[in-house]
Amino acid sequence: MKFKYAILYVENVVNTIEFYERAFGFSRKLITPENDYGELISGETTIAFATIELGESNFSNGIQKITNSEKPFGVELAFTTENIEEDFRKALDAGAKEFDSVKEKPWGQKVGYVRDNNGFLIEICTPIKD
Repeated sequence: MKFKYAILYVENVVNTIEFYERAFGFSRKLITPENDYGELISGETTIAFATIELGESNFSNGIQKITNSEKPFGVELAFTTENIEEDFRKALDAGAKEFDSVKEKPWGQKVGYVRDNNGFLIEICTPIKD
C-alpha cells in the first residue's frame, strides 16, 4: 500500500489552489471543469481539494465543514523547507494566519504553524537531520 492523496474539503477549490500557489509555491496539476476538485504538484503525495458539496455527495453521513473561527482539527499538513523564516513570512504575506510562531525544538528542528485560507493547520518546518 502507498499513501497517494490527502484531500481537503473546502468551500472554493480555485481560491484554495491559488492560495497554495502563492503561500507555499506549489503548482497546480489540475482543476476540473466544474471547479469542484483540484490537485497540486507537491511531491510524492498529492495534495487535493474538493468542494464541500462533492464531499456531501460522496459520503452518506456527510462531512464536518472546517471554519477559521474554531480551533483547527487535530490533523495537519507539514511542509519542509531549508528557508523557514522566509517561507513562513511568505505564507503570512499570502494570507495564511499565524497559529504558532517558528520555534526551535529540542532536537534542532525549527517548526512554525499557520492556518490556510480555509482554516486547515499547516506545519512549516526544517527537515529533521539524520
